[in-house]
Amino acid sequence: MKTHLTALFLSIVLVISHSRFAAAIERPNILWLTSEDHGPEMGCYGDPLARTPNIDALAAKGMIFKRAWSVAPVCAPARTAIISGMYPSSTGSIHMRSMVPMPNNTKMFPELLRASGYYCTNNSKTDYNLREPGKVWDESSNKAHWKNKVAGKPFFAVFNSTKSHESQIRTRPHTEITDSSKVRVPAYHPDTPEVRKDWAQYYDKVSEADGDAGRHLKELDAAGLAEDTIVFYYGDHGSGMPRSKRWPSNSGLHVPMVVYFPKKWEHLAPAEYKAGGQSDRMVSFVDLAPTVLSLAGIKPPDWLQGNAFAGPHQSQPQPFLYGERGRMDERMDLVRSVTDGRYIYLRNYMPHVSQAQRVAYQFETPTTQVWNDLFVARKTNGAQSIFWKVPKASEELYDLTTDHDEVHNLATSPDHSAVLAKLRTASREHVLKVNDACFLPEREMHVRSGNAAPFDMARDPSKYSLGKTLDAAELSSRRDASDSIALAANLTDTDSAIRYWGALGLLTRGVEAVKSNKIALQTALSDDCPDVRIVAAQAIASHSDGELREIALKTLGELISPEKNGVLTSMAALAAVEALGERASSLHSQIAGLSPDGNAPDKRYDSYVPRLIQNIVTAKQ
Repeated sequence: MKTHLTALFLSIVLVISHSRFAAAIERPNILWLTSEDHGPEMGCYGDPLARTPNIDALAAKGMIFKRAWSVAPVCAPARTAIISGMYPSSTGSIHMRSMVPMPNNTKMFPELLRASGYYCTNNSKTDYNLREPGKVWDESSNKAHWKNKVAGKPFFAVFNSTKSHESQIRTRPHTEITDSSKVRVPAYHPDTPEVRKDWAQYYDKVSEADGDAGRHLKELDAAGLAEDTIVFYYGDHGSGMPRSKRWPSNSGLHVPMVVYFPKKWEHLAPAEYKAGGQSDRMVSFVDLAPTVLSLAGIKPPDWLQGNAFAGPHQSQPQPFLYGERGRMDERMDLVRSVTDGRYIYLRNYMPHVSQAQRVAYQFETPTTQVWNDLFVARKTNGAQSIFWKVPKASEELYDLTTDHDEVHNLATSPDHSAVLAKLRTASREHVLKVNDACFLPEREMHVRSGNAAPFDMARDPSKYSLGKTLDAAELSSRRDASDSIALAANLTDTDSAIRYWGALGLLTRGVEAVKSNKIALQTALSDDCPDVRIVAAQAIASHSDGELREIALKTLGELISPEKNGVLTSMAALAAVEALGERASSLHSQIAGLSPDGNAPDKRYDSYVPRLIQNIVTAKQ
């Protein structure tokens, strides 16, 4: 009897084990092939100059999304949106190479896949602006591979190519394969040999990224897994050329996205899926996490802010895509964008800084250098000058069907007022819906969050009033001279965020607004929030002379040291000093002797203060 029961028990175990094994192999493998810094300049997207045979072949048997957007036009926040399934502005992680905690009670999506039985590998870039809350991947390294999985487990594997990265389009020497005389130079770029060479090299590097994808596809096929594996290919944002990378227009956010569903798994494909087809569905990087979970049979959790576009939990197509820009390395900015597929709207909340800003890394590209030299020499036309002009427009509106390069701003066109109003409303409603935490200065966001996640701080009305703050930011950025009284009133608000936007609004409006509100700005020089003091000091020093300017400069001088004030305060103060140029020359020797070390949220900030110091010292020389 005991032997019989033992045999029965073993048979039950075997049945259960077999069932689990069968269930595992009855779920699809999922392979992501990703590449860096390139837009839809590919053959499958109709570019006649591109040489991308591997992804073209994948698209011929799969489907392309014609309207796919990254959330951010630079890698770290773009990857942050993917891994979290949330907008970086919502989690407080929009600023380039910052670092904040994940929101409470959330996970990075591979953790959910692993818990459901998937073997998850990443080869190899992470570069998130969110701290990993636990073990996210089974393996994340340049040796990570689906081949290392336990037999019977389905896999989710990512292979990222760096061949087309911004750094590679300017690496010399380079043997040109693409004929530089045949490239299409966008209307915003000057047509010079340097620009053409960079664009030609960009095409060559996209071909190399395509070659990487081809090798991974051949490896999958050789293993006999091609018909068991759903494949995605996408780039992480637009091209690495200036005015694509870092700028949240269509040129910076539009990415290639190709998906292939083998016959076995076509029932999981998007509703509009057709082999060799094209989809007009608008898809975003925040949609990738819920989509992969849906393909794995997992209901996407409520905290995800995207929408699944495949699998049993796929949603209806969405009416808008959203983009965002925050600090780019050492340069602060705040831009939000939205598209309905035809028109794109950008709201610039900091019009006092240019689209270009001197991000050191961007200025290593020959195109940036020659373009800047031509602008300074006044040899650029209107379309080529937009990138450099200060102030920039508070609102931008472009018709992508007639203005591919986004250089004809329709925001003031009476014929487009309805479209402007629609997209302006969509942008505001989105900011409120995701509880955008980044309308606070970066230092202030960290102070209010303490050890908590900015996402959670932003949902505590005692710490953050987004509606009121957004109103103040909109008032500040619209550059209407009649707003001075309201802006001065904001300078007396009990909330430092409102005072900050009040001061910034006066700075943005220039000399008359500053002079007519001199007393209010002087009072702000002793504000308990350093961000308010810095903006007020910059405004006064920009448009005052004599003793009053020296008082403002003294305020900045007290705040530039990272050792005394922390890195984030120092960055803001140094940026103000640099913007003042010779008007702040009395501070330059002090800055030359600064130690760049100071308290920062993460070591990833280490290069920013040195770059700002170097810019000021070099300009002085």
